Amino acid sequence: MTTPLSLPVESHAAASSRNACKLCTPLGACFVFRGVEGAVPLLHGSQGCSTYIRRYMISHFREPVDIASSNFAEASAIFGGQQNLRAGLLNVIRQYAPRLVGIATTCLAETIGDDVRSYLRDFRRDFPDAPPVVHVATPSYSGTHVCGFHEAVRGIVDQLAPAADTPGAPHDAVNLLPGMVSPADLRYLKEIFADFRLPLILLPDYSDTLDGQTWTEYHRIPDGGTPVADVTRMAGSRATIQFHSVRAEPATAGRLLQDRHAVPCHTLGLPIGIRQTDAFFKILESLTGRPTPPPHAAERGRLIDAYVDAHKHLLGLKAVVYGEADLVVGLASFLAEVGVVPILCATGEKTSHLARQIAAVAPQRPAEARVVEGVDFLDIETHARALKPDLIIGASKGYALARKLDIPLLRVGFPVHDRIGGARILHMGYRGAQQLFDSLVNEILEKKQQESPVGYTYL
Repeated sequence: MTTPLSLPVESHAAASSRNACKLCTPLGACFVFRGVEGAVPLLHGSQGCSTYIRRYMISHFREPVDIASSNFAEASAIFGGQQNLRAGLLNVIRQYAPRLVGIATTCLAETIGDDVRSYLRDFRRDFPDAPPVVHVATPSYSGTHVCGFHEAVRGIVDQLAPAADTPGAPHDAVNLLPGMVSPADLRYLKEIFADFRLPLILLPDYSDTLDGQTWTEYHRIPDGGTPVADVTRMAGSRATIQFHSVRAEPATAGRLLQDRHAVPCHTLGLPIGIRQTDAFFKILESLTGRPTPPPHAAERGRLIDAYVDAHKHLLGLKAVVYGEADLVVGLASFLAEVGVVPILCATGEKTSHLARQIAAVAPQRPAEARVVEGVDFLDIETHARALKPDLIIGASKGYALARKLDIPLLRVGFPVHDRIGGARILHMGYRGAQQLFDSLVNEILEKKQQESPVGYTYL
């Protein structure tokens, strides 16, 4: 292999997406609002938006997901939706008794220019005892579901944490902003902090609200989530750790806390694989003054042993990786360290930073390797056919491509609609890398076994 001086970045030039490699912006905001204790998401726009998002989230998480709507009609689209929003808020407060209402404005409300801030100012004046309301602007033409996710996290911190001239009371907890990961990842992160004996404020925390237990009676608002009181305490935390690789840092919640309240912010990519996880644990060691707890050091050792055992099955294989940009970077880093070439890294986002991040985590890539942004699945298919990959890694929407190319699909990220357990896919840390590695090797072995003229039952 040769190290290319630069990685080609190609953007989507068509007039429209034909099979988008992204989802709508308010969907990401609903993830975040579902991760706050006692919160109810409310979409300010047409009813179809909330129906679409509920369908996507329910089929991935296999959990009931309530998302309210201000239910625009023709008159609302012409004269504005203030009355719809007010009625929607009052209905949600009366029926759910929430501790917080998270409002995400959709394309329709943003396009007609609804002044939601002034609507909410009037609402608070008329109903001073109403619970807190957080508003984020999330028209789908402004970005992807990941953009909506990060906008909602920043909006919650911006609107609930103390103002810049109000210092937060210092305490020992660390803020963790994990990005759009699975409930299994969130539970694992909480376990890591507990093992380091490090108090944690996790935002958002949908580890229970989107992957809960069986109920004998229906809960309109599931138990769990980040307490609103903890969000207000984030201004006094000893530090913030945020996982992201490609988002402009001044726009993040971690940077906001640093600029407004001098909370030190540590930014790193998703800790997928050994190298990225080592960087994460190094930060935790520096914050606590303690070494990595023995159970996690042992997991790291077992992971290295697994790499040694099975590297011969993966070395030199070529993979297509697609999905959220941060996840693509994390997966590319993991693949590079196990000997798989991330020959095509693709995302529906437009970041302008993806190629640089891929080059940093997977420098030993051939000259023909490609990094593409703002693409749909037809673009990905065109690139993939030319590159002749051995496997595909991404969400369920890549199944049609995997079937056309007759290569395995390792399902990760969101959405996973054609398998059970999408909420329980663990991506991060040594433990997540172990599960990904085993699944990856077994996908390759199954393909070889199926194609063998005689079959075999022993390696």
